[in-house]
Amino acid sequence: MESQNTNGYNDEEMTVELELDDGQTVNCAVVTILTVDKQDYIALLPLDENGENEDGEVWFYRYAEDEQNPNQEPSLTYIDNDDEYENVADAFDEYLDNVEFDEIIGEDKDE
Repeated sequence: MESQNTNGYNDEEMTVELELDDGQTVNCAVVTILTVDKQDYIALLPLDENGENEDGEVWFYRYAEDEQNPNQEPSLTYIDNDDEYENVADAFDEYLDNVEFDEIIGEDKDE
């Protein structure tokens, strides 16, 4: 894993609608955007009809924005390579560890 960061993207509550191969539409919360080996990836939390995620499942996709047309919707591409997927999953785990650490440090400062 060469590098991973959040590209300065704001991790506010953002959602996207994904149309799956079977035609079903799923609303997903954007967890974060990571860069792994110079490629951007998006981590999505699929939400049920109540806007919740009971099982904690996270979906990863390659993420790309059109630099020539910033108004165009970003493209999401399925990751079909197991090694690439594992690298992204590892980077996401590291991201979660850092978020937990930051929250713990923030709580300690408040005490």
